[in-house]
Amino acid sequence: MTAELVRGQNHPLPGSRVEIRVTADTPVIAGATFNDEDGRMRDAGWIAHPAEPHLPGVEVSRQAAAVHRLAVDLAAVPGDVRRVNILLALPARTGGPARFAGLAAPCFAVTGLDGQEIAGYEVTGLSAESAVVALELYLRAGAWKVRAVGQGYADGLAAMLADQGLSDARGLADTIDEAVAAGTARSVAPPPQQPARRPGAVGGESADAGRAASTGGPLGEQPAATADQPAAPARDGAPVAGGSGPVDYRHPRRAAATPPAGRQPSPQPAVPAARPQPAAAPQGGPGQDTGPVAGDAPGWSMEERLHNQVWGMFEDLARTVAAYRSAVDFADTRMERELEAVLGDPRARVSPAADAARAEARARHGALVEQARTVLERDIAQLEAEAEVVEPALPPALARWDNPVWQAYEPPAERPMSLRVGDLSLAESGGLRIPLLVRLPLERGLWIDSGRPRGSEAGPADQDELRRLAGRTATVLAAHLVAVHPAGQLTLHVIDPAGSAATALLPLVESGALRDPPAAGASGLARTLERLTQRVDLVQMAVRSGATDALPPDLDVADQLLVVHDFPHGFDDRTVNQLRYLADEGPSVGVGLMMVADRDEARGYGPVLDPLWRSLLRLTPVPDDHLADPWVGHAWTYEPPVVPDGSQVLPQVLRRVVAARRSAGG
Repeated sequence: MTAELVRGQNHPLPGSRVEIRVTADTPVIAGATFNDEDGRMRDAGWIAHPAEPHLPGVEVSRQAAAVHRLAVDLAAVPGDVRRVNILLALPARTGGPARFAGLAAPCFAVTGLDGQEIAGYEVTGLSAESAVVALELYLRAGAWKVRAVGQGYADGLAAMLADQGLSDARGLADTIDEAVAAGTARSVAPPPQQPARRPGAVGGESADAGRAASTGGPLGEQPAATADQPAAPARDGAPVAGGSGPVDYRHPRRAAATPPAGRQPSPQPAVPAARPQPAAAPQGGPGQDTGPVAGDAPGWSMEERLHNQVWGMFEDLARTVAAYRSAVDFADTRMERELEAVLGDPRARVSPAADAARAEARARHGALVEQARTVLERDIAQLEAEAEVVEPALPPALARWDNPVWQAYEPPAERPMSLRVGDLSLAESGGLRIPLLVRLPLERGLWIDSGRPRGSEAGPADQDELRRLAGRTATVLAAHLVAVHPAGQLTLHVIDPAGSAATALLPLVESGALRDPPAAGASGLARTLERLTQRVDLVQMAVRSGATDALPPDLDVADQLLVVHDFPHGFDDRTVNQLRYLADEGPSVGVGLMMVADRDEARGYGPVLDPLWRSLLRLTPVPDDHLADPWVGHAWTYEPPVVPDGSQVLPQVLRRVVAARRSAGG
């Protein structure tokens, strides 16, 4: 049962991991401070804020927003921390309200990881304040509790931080405001200019309309995709909709970086020819960009710049959709308040004036939503134009299988920094797909879920078909991993106890990319796991003792990838523990894990496997909106990588991998 707190009231927390959801009437800054027993901050390193959103156990949004989701793991906070304060502040440099007076009371909900609300608090009574300590999570007698505080500060964020003992409170408050203003300027283009109102037209709405269209929800984890970042002014140089001249797609945070002394920058990419401009648009002069450019993000190499550009596109899509959703929520809330005001007086409910007020409220709602939709469509059109330029320029590690780059494929000389494992999209993004990238070497294993997507009717109903698709997805991902490593520097192992994945594994087996046959049966499974766990032990001991030259000469020092099909078929308690050990310890010594499994089929092992599932990145063989981004609260739809029907690109690439490995003596 949810506890509705009032100021000063506390409530116990049932666990150490919680999510704090914030809803406000306008974009606000959300942050968290660590405090000692006396409520004092040690230094500026004890606050999570938009410029530094991470503390041990705490993650906040990078931007001001009307909706936030803060992730808190109290078991991970430093031992000398006794309190975690959750704060809100109004941005000082974005043109929004300067105080909470006249705004709806901010609302807080503390939830568990299952989404069940533990406690709620509405911060009422604010007026001249522009910052507030809303909640306090505190440790008492070895147990964490939450207390409703509601302490406001008329002098803003600086006064709040000074009250917690920070010496340079003003400097840090300025840093936070600058970070919010800079992020706002980058995130989303401003709303389109509106024609001047004619005399007699309904007035007084332009400011509200502009604010609703240019503010968004929280962007929390890039990672969930969660709804939380506010929309904002356009990227540098981008004219408002309806203006003349070409749109400048450059990103303020995607400027070319200056390499350190002694290091030569990579050659700049060729600038693609500008797409035709409308006849009325003036053409840019020499040196002026007339369209999006592949590789215009910071980085020392083209690969790094493209990686960062893809990430920037993800952020931009998250923000613009969050802005749209926030604007629609704003319009809905506003209309509800206006209609409630009309219905509040029973004597005036049925009258021509009430009918006119209702019609006017609905008209304002429609205008706000339409304006937000216009901004959304323009921003997505810009991102689509950028994607059209970036996608063909991606290297093999980041490319889809239909990219022409594979036709001239040769095994690389170095391992890339990241790998594309599929695409992400949102319901509002239309046909726009953003690559989902994971860092290499794999620090987190991959789990291809062969069970039916939870709560989804999408995809095939036949469980055997789902398993077939999951096996094929695992093969495509494994082949991609092998292809982007230098020749002979990734060894592939496959466990297929019942032989159910034989068809899916054919490209790896027939090409020779899989050196040894898939391990079958309980004995083959046990031998493979024993060999890999021994390798992990040997390499760990050698690294810790500084005696890597003492490793056995026959030890395969290449990175390893283990692909497990049909888990837990053929596994017993010993091999399950070995698999967990590889998932936990393998990445530190170059052993990655990919599993094809239905979690429901492993229920017999109980909670002993919960840490294993949590340690893996869950992917699906059919499109599914399961990837939660805590940064902005979006649920992103993941689409698995596919090889075009009838294409021979996969076997051709694998044959080149094997030929290069043999040439290298592997």
